Amino acid sequence: MDAPEISVVVLAYRSAGTIASFVDSLVDSLEKEKLHWEIVLVGNYFEGIGDQTPKVVKEIAARDSRIKPVVEVKKGMMGWDMKTGLQAATGKALAVIDGDGQMPSTDVIRVYQLMKRDSLDLAKTYRAKRNDGSYRRLISVVYNILFKILFPGINAWDMNSKPKIMKKEFYEKINLESNGWFIDAEIMILARRMNVKIGEIETVFHSMDSRPSFVKPLSIIEFLGNLISYRIKEFLAKN
Repeated sequence: MDAPEISVVVLAYRSAGTIASFVDSLVDSLEKEKLHWEIVLVGNYFEGIGDQTPKVVKEIAARDSRIKPVVEVKKGMMGWDMKTGLQAATGKALAVIDGDGQMPSTDVIRVYQLMKRDSLDLAKTYRAKRNDGSYRRLISVVYNILFKILFPGINAWDMNSKPKIMKKEFYEKINLESNGWFIDAEIMILARRMNVKIGEIETVFHSMDSRPSFVKPLSIIEFLGNLISYRIKEFLAKN
């Protein structure tokens, strides 16, 4: 059987109450586009916290052979989850999106259409409107400005926004290392380093009422430390 045109990796950590409706919406948009698709539904979990997401993920996958469950005891945070999902994906294009509903599932199709239209290696959204509070908006603006100062010339603005869709060929050439929240920026740094063709399309980032954000103040410090570390690595590699 031919590889799917697109694999959509959905990060569903602690999303037991909302992930089913998100997947239903995603499947509907993929079917309307008449794509040969697969969904990789990542329900990794920490033991002992009573998270029902692994059970829900398996139940969703059991209803459709095109949906693959990835359910493992967590050895890291979001970056580790993303890597386990990407490793299971077989599509010609690999999409990654959070399954918490802040990023509309319909954006997967919009970003995929942008990728095909402009022959991009990496396509993504940028959050033109954010409904997640002034503090998070401020942090994002400062972070993205700092990113563009340290890594000038990249054809992108909002480094952490999803969905991101990359060609399988690009993914196979990179070695993602981050197990944490920095993995989105790592993808962008590697795309810049390899001088691949990048494009963005605007989206609206919704508020999330079902659970608190997993991104804590310590994560912001970690982001900044990783940015500086990667900048030093690139400088040393050129000298």
